[in-house]
Amino acid sequence: MNTQALDKVALSVRSLSMDAIQKANSGHPGLPLGCAELAAVLYGEIMQHNPKDPAWKNRDRFVLSAGHGSMLLYSILHLSGYAIPLDDIKTFRQIGSICPGHPEAGVTPGVEATTGPLGQGVSMAVGMALAESMMAAQFNTAKHTIVDHYTYALVGEGCLMEGVSSEASSFAGTNKLGKLIVFYDENHITIDGSTDIAFTEDVEKRYESYGWQVLRGSMYNMEEIASLVAQAKKDERPSLIILRSSIGKGAPTVEGTAKAHGAPIGVDGVAEAKKNLGIPEGAEFYIAPEATEYFAAKAADFAKAQADWQATFDAWAKENPEKKAQWDAWYSNKATGTAELPAYKEGDGLATRNASGESLKAMSAMFSNLVGGSADLQGPNVTKMSSDVTDYSPANRAGRYVRFGIREFAMACICNGMALHGGLRPFCATFMVFADYLRPALRLSALMKMPVIYILTHDSIYVGEDGPTHEPIETVSALRAMPNVCVLRPGDAEEAVEAWKMAMEVTDKPVCMAFTRQKLTVYHKDDADWKNTVRGGAYIAQKGGDAPDVTVLAAGSEVSLALEAAKLCEGKKVRVVSVMNRELFAAQPKAARDALIGGAKRVVAAEAGTKLGWESFVTGEDCLFCIDRFGESGPYAKVAEAMGFTAANLAKVING
Repeated sequence: MNTQALDKVALSVRSLSMDAIQKANSGHPGLPLGCAELAAVLYGEIMQHNPKDPAWKNRDRFVLSAGHGSMLLYSILHLSGYAIPLDDIKTFRQIGSICPGHPEAGVTPGVEATTGPLGQGVSMAVGMALAESMMAAQFNTAKHTIVDHYTYALVGEGCLMEGVSSEASSFAGTNKLGKLIVFYDENHITIDGSTDIAFTEDVEKRYESYGWQVLRGSMYNMEEIASLVAQAKKDERPSLIILRSSIGKGAPTVEGTAKAHGAPIGVDGVAEAKKNLGIPEGAEFYIAPEATEYFAAKAADFAKAQADWQATFDAWAKENPEKKAQWDAWYSNKATGTAELPAYKEGDGLATRNASGESLKAMSAMFSNLVGGSADLQGPNVTKMSSDVTDYSPANRAGRYVRFGIREFAMACICNGMALHGGLRPFCATFMVFADYLRPALRLSALMKMPVIYILTHDSIYVGEDGPTHEPIETVSALRAMPNVCVLRPGDAEEAVEAWKMAMEVTDKPVCMAFTRQKLTVYHKDDADWKNTVRGGAYIAQKGGDAPDVTVLAAGSEVSLALEAAKLCEGKKVRVVSVMNRELFAAQPKAARDALIGGAKRVVAAEAGTKLGWESFVTGEDCLFCIDRFGESGPYAKVAEAMGFTAANLAKVING
């Protein structure tokens, strides 16, 4: 190990980070200054990667969970040869730069995950390590190993304080994800000051209790860091490497204090830091020549590592054409098998969660890369997969059903990590009301354009006896409010099957499917081509003539309610439109929406949830048949009656 050259790499990381943050007059210098040695040795000596091909499938992954320290990552990526021009570092945190305030997947070459919301990065790293083990079990052979890489993450005290890191770390320990190595930047400083004002636990004992190997060392001894990583790799458990550090190291005006955390050091502070570090006077965005030379020499090693892997991959592909075909299908969202999707007929009565469950069984037989599970709710969520699918465990890495445990937030983060890893199509499930527990991860799914499938059952007041704590009123509205999320609320079993087909077709956003606990009757659909029409978000379930008097826009179980109410409206021509995806419907050209509404002078919206978002579709405030209060405990039909949510009352709204 050329520690002298790596010292210059670390110096250059500090220089670039200080200047970029100062020029932007915004950012977090403490972590880049404090962890520069780790970045240098990780990207220079430890990681298997090739800056010329950031998408190399067998690369090691690095997740900066403490995403506020983004300049650490941008600096080392630039220095090691990733396609990050110096001009983008000079315009850090500015519009148009590929160096945004926090790391964003898909924006910056070499950035594996969108991080910044603390705790989620390390939790996604767990998902990446999980995916690696699944892929290895599926594709490696006795003769050829084509999936063999590590996932690294850097966390700070903030990540460890956030509860999601505990959820995910417990999962990782239980599942012995030994190819996960997490570095803990132990500097004992957060924004408000010393961590002991709020965080005094023994992190080492905590992680040992999770089933992790815990190692200790100095952030500033690169040979020791490399040795600790080598030791970590020999253990079947995930590893936490605690590195004692000093926040803002090298900047005398702020080092070791909270002042280093979240604000530029200042012109004078930067000048003093440069003098202290030995950076040439007057130099801005300084890169030591030795650092440039070091990575120039390393480029051949990086390329050779990938070339050697490619040779192994090619030999594997030649000897295993069926596995190669499966590999290609897994990475292109294509089916690898056949199965009959469930079929239902008019008059059948079943909950849409059950229709979803039958659809999931078929989809998991068709798509062998469909993996996932529920938050300890396999029965209630109806998420049992096809008969050949087994549970994932340390003893069965080929299992596709994941026992996430009662960890909704971590479950969603882990699914994000699996999706980011590539090759797998993850799903997760819980009760709809507990989407609030996983919502921050869903937001990152949307931001990263990851097609994670969220199965959300028990979708309304019809949960019944469990009462208002379990009856989502505002939840579906909140899901719809999030950009780049596909929310599907099917109205019967037939629509539930189509929802699954639509979900599997989506490749650039998460999909939330809302299913009922209560039975619904499969209704007649006047639109003979409804399976195609619904891909625009809505279709005509009951035509009500060419010129209806009233059109009811209904979603989910309220389509049945609207059809029942329409029968009570004598002398009125009532059209019922099933709106499975309100945002797709809203995005249609006005002419298409008008055609569905049919020129009705009165447009009513019906949904067992808040009216939020429906206001723009109806012809007046008195046309909203929704629920803007919490529910009740009791049998679901009696709950609906007690809340006035009945066909008779909807008929009154329709009649005006």
